[in-house]
Amino acid sequence: MNNEVILHEAFNNDTLYNTLKWRCEPKRWSIDTAASQLVMYTDQETDYWQRTHYGFQNDNGHFLYTETAKNFRMTTRVHAEPQTKYDQAGLMIRFSEDVWLKTSMEYIPGGRSKLGAVVTNGGYSDWSTQFVNTEECLELFYRISRIGQNVYVDFSSDGSTWNQIRIAHLEIPDEESIMAGVYACSPQGENQAVRFDYLTIEELSGDPEEVYL
Repeated sequence: MNNEVILHEAFNNDTLYNTLKWRCEPKRWSIDTAASQLVMYTDQETDYWQRTHYGFQNDNGHFLYTETAKNFRMTTRVHAEPQTKYDQAGLMIRFSEDVWLKTSMEYIPGGRSKLGAVVTNGGYSDWSTQFVNTEECLELFYRISRIGQNVYVDFSSDGSTWNQIRIAHLEIPDEESIMAGVYACSPQGENQAVRFDYLTIEELSGDPEEVYL
C-alpha cells in the first residue's frame, strides 16, 4: 500500500496550513508553537447530532478540516480536559449536514465515560459506544480510514497498537470531496480545553483489504 501525504499539520507554526478551514470556529483557540499543539476552548452548547428517537438536532460543533475526494487514513492525538457531561474531542469526516461521522470519548462526570463513534446517514444519527475509564482516556490517538463509502474507526493509547471502534457505511456520492479533520464540542457546557498534537491525512491506495496491514 503506497501512502501519499495529503496533509501533515504539526501545529509548530504561527498560522495553520493553508488548506485548513474552520466550520464553527471557536471564540478561543491558538497554536502553541512551543508544544506543537492546536489549543481550543469549546463554546457553549456546541454539538453534532441529528434527530434519532428524541428528535434532537445540533450542527454547531467546532471543526477544523481540509477537503479531499481521495481514499485516506487520518490520525491525531487528543489531550482533553472535559468539564461537563458529553464534552468530546476527536476526529470527524463530513459530506453534509445529513452525512457525517465523528469519533471521540464523551465525558460522563462521576461515572464511566463512553468511547465510540456517531454515524449519520440520511439526517439520522446513531451512537455506538464502549465504557472506558475516564482518566485513562483523556489522552488518546484516533484514526479514521475512508475507502469509498466504507469507514474504519480505531483508537490507540500509544499510537502503535490500534483497537477497532467501528466499521460503518456513509452515503457519500462517488468521486465527491468530503471534509476531514479534528473537532470538539460541549453539548451541555463550555470551556472544555482541548489540545491536538497533529493532524495527518495520508492517501490510501491498493487493495482495500490491506487497510489494517
